[in-house]
Amino acid sequence: MIDGPFFALTVLGVLGTGLTAGVFCGFSAFVMRGLAALPPAQGIAAMKAINVAAVRPPFMIVFVGSAVLCAVIAVVTFVLWPDEGAVELLLGSALYLFGAFGVTAAANVPRNDALDRLAPGTAEAAAYWPSYVRGWTAWNHVRTVASAAAAVAYVLALA
Repeated sequence: MIDGPFFALTVLGVLGTGLTAGVFCGFSAFVMRGLAALPPAQGIAAMKAINVAAVRPPFMIVFVGSAVLCAVIAVVTFVLWPDEGAVELLLGSALYLFGAFGVTAAANVPRNDALDRLAPGTAEAAAYWPSYVRGWTAWNHVRTVASAAAAVAYVLALA
């Protein structure tokens, strides 16, 4: 069984990836649906405000901190290669680093940047909005599943 500081790192990994999965799940389950139900100018303005709020410390500490923690867990796993849980630890780290953090950087942030360049009340923004919601939400589903699966993998490593 994993013990000592490595145990604490893994428990923090469960907590961080699980919290991130919860945030992403909320967006997939109801936030994006609610925004999509608004007139485009209102939905765009609200999403732009959410994107500004998201890059503040409360969420970024959990989101980026979890990525750093997953990287540390992967390195420590490779160095120490515990008798039990190594595969689960590496899988959890990869799921979060690529499926949550990587997808955010490659898919969601570029969409947010494109939305940010548009004025909410314009025809161009209204035309882009349905595509934005579909694409952003689809990739958010990936982030949700990857974060939750990372948390499960870390829990399995502890079992």
